[in-house]
Formats: sequence, C-alpha cells, structure tokens
Amino acid sequence: MRNDSSVATLLFIVIAVLGALLAFAVDSTFKSGISQTILIVFFFAAIFVSWSTKVATQWNRAIVLRLGRYQSLRGPGLFFIIPIIDSIPYWIDIRVISTSFKAEKTLTKDTVPVDVDAVLFWKVLDPKKAALDVADYYSAIAWASQTALRDVIGKTMLADMLEGRDKISALLQTIIDERTEPWGINVISVEVKDVLIPQGLEAAMSMQAQAERERQARVILGDSERQIAAKFVEAADTYSESQNAFHLRAMNMLYEGLKTNATIVVVPSTAVETMGLGGLAGTVAFADVVKKDMAGKPKYTPPRASED
Repeated sequence: MRNDSSVATLLFIVIAVLGALLAFAVDSTFKSGISQTILIVFFFAAIFVSWSTKVATQWNRAIVLRLGRYQSLRGPGLFFIIPIIDSIPYWIDIRVISTSFKAEKTLTKDTVPVDVDAVLFWKVLDPKKAALDVADYYSAIAWASQTALRDVIGKTMLADMLEGRDKISALLQTIIDERTEPWGINVISVEVKDVLIPQGLEAAMSMQAQAERERQARVILGDSERQIAAKFVEAADTYSESQNAFHLRAMNMLYEGLKTNATIVVVPSTAVETMGLGGLAGTVAFADVVKKDMAGKPKYTPPRASED
C-alpha cells in the first residue's frame, strides 16, 4: 500500500556515507576510538532515520498510534514517526472502491427463489472512523450489503424486481449508506447487475407473455371487424336511400367479375332487373362489351427459352 522503502534506503545510505567520510577525515585507518565512535553513531542514526521515514501515496492516509493511542492522521507525502513509540496499524485507501455481492436462492415477497448479483461503489470519507470504529471495514461493508440485498428481495414482488431495477438500486444505496455512515464510509451507488429466476418459471413467464400477445391480437382483430361491420351498415343505409348508388355498385361488381376473364358469371334475375340491363339479353350484351374491351388489351406473353 505504501512505497517508503526506497526513500528510507536512500537516507540510510546517505547518513552512513557521511559518517564514514567524517570518520575517515578524523582517522584514515579507522583505528582510533573517535573514528569508530563516529561510525557507530552515524550507523545507528541512519537506522533510526530510515525506520522513522514514511511516505504515503496520494490516495493513502496513515493512522499513527503513539503508545497504543490515536495520535494523528498522516499523508500524503513524506512524514516521520518515532520508532518503537509510534506505530502505523492501518493505511486507509480513500479512492472509490467497488465491491461485488450477491444473494442466492432468496425468496421474494411472492415466494419465488431468485439469484441477484449487484456491485457497490463506495469510498472512505473519514479514515479515522474507518480504522478505529470498525475492526475490518471491508468485511463489514460486504456483509452489510449482502444482508440489505436479502432484506430488499424479501420485501419486493418478482415483477417489480424484474421491471424496476433502478428503484431497487436506489433503495439499496439508501439502506447501505445508513449502515456505513457511522464508519466514515460513503456509498456512491449500487448497481443490480442480474436477476436470475428458475428455468421452469422463466418458461411459464414466456408462455404467459405469448398468451398476452395473442389476446391483444384477437382484441385488435375483433375491434377491426366491428369497425368494418359499422362501415357496412353505413353503406347499406346509403344504398337503401339512393337506388342510383345501389345500381352503380351492382354494375361495378359485375364489371369486376367479367374483367377477370371468368367463363361463367352467375347473376340473379332479380339483380338483372334491378340494374335495368333489359333482361337476360341486355346482360349478355353487357358481358360481350366487357370481353371485347378486355380482348383489345395486349396480353402478357412469357419469354420463351432460347434453343441452343
């Protein structure tokens, strides 16, 4: 978590070299008591300085205890402690941390077992509380998140869980944040990744959705037939009020039937009299006119395959 070994080693070497140079200046043979004393003093001084030198990175905070009691919060950068008297039991990371948690085979409010996977994003706002008020805040957050997830699942219907993941995520964030706030930890967000249901229930829900679509299709078809019937009633009322409109409609139907090159057209005698075509002879003459009109149009001849 920290990178103070290089700085401590450098200070140890510098102090040791300075002691050796000073002892060499006093006695080049290092045999006199003064030169040896200088070497010993500088050697222990180098050990003391290197031991007391600490470096905290930008995202780390050091909890310093003096004789077991809280002394201060150090970092980032270079700082010094008193060896033996001071200690650093915790290095607190204040960056945003993600923690995955899940609930397996948990019953919803409508007694459906589900597996839910979620991820928690959180950060330490008060390193002192995170270090002193809870033994292991990593494990505490994981357990608090898992128990909160099980509690929310037990109070939520399956349909609401499948459709309203955003609401569940917001509710989980509120619950977990209330539990971790005394520890100096802030919950940034909670994201529900996946909700798994039993395969049998998944197939039943698929069949239910398919049946619902078929029901909607039948309702739409019935509504369309009702609208068509209403239009037919309006057309019948129009034909009953105007005989000329009825005659034109009947003649158009006869024309459409003859236009398709039908060999036999069955027309009731009452309809012939109603259209005023002058009896059966008039109908035949009308049919001949239509056939001649259709015969004058060029017919489509399919291309013949070329002979090799």
